[in-house]
Amino acid sequence: MASGGVARGRLAEERKSWRKSHPHGFVAKPETLPDGTVNLMVWKCIIPGKEGTDWDGGYFPVTLHFTENYPSNPPTCKFPARFFHVNVFDSGEVCLSILGDAWKPSITMRQILIGIQDLLDNPNPASPAQDLAYDLFAENTPEYRKHVRQQAKRYPSLV
Repeated sequence: MASGGVARGRLAEERKSWRKSHPHGFVAKPETLPDGTVNLMVWKCIIPGKEGTDWDGGYFPVTLHFTENYPSNPPTCKFPARFFHVNVFDSGEVCLSILGDAWKPSITMRQILIGIQDLLDNPNPASPAQDLAYDLFAENTPEYRKHVRQQAKRYPSLV
């Protein structure tokens, strides 16, 4: 296949699979360019906070950026800048093992989004990406949880 053919072919298959069946409350759509064409290399996604957690009620925007080397290399996954979480850099980039050392080409977009949802309420303090969130999580859990609940209110459902 031509350069990027493997990546685009895989993403087209994942799009078909997602449209047939995806987890409730999640959204994942390739970016639509100004001329109306679809860019399979950039996906606009929404991850719902899990029910019964401090993230409940929030619908969090994440952008997945794929390269021509996908699925050999993972996408870059980003929340908005300064998103409050132990494992999210100030730039919004998500720090998650399946997007780094534990990446396997068999991991699907569905698994990535569910993995990020799980990370929201189960941060990994051994791999902090943000000082304020880490410090509050480690030293003042009630204050950390308060920040999380406030953030969830800033990202309500759009429907």
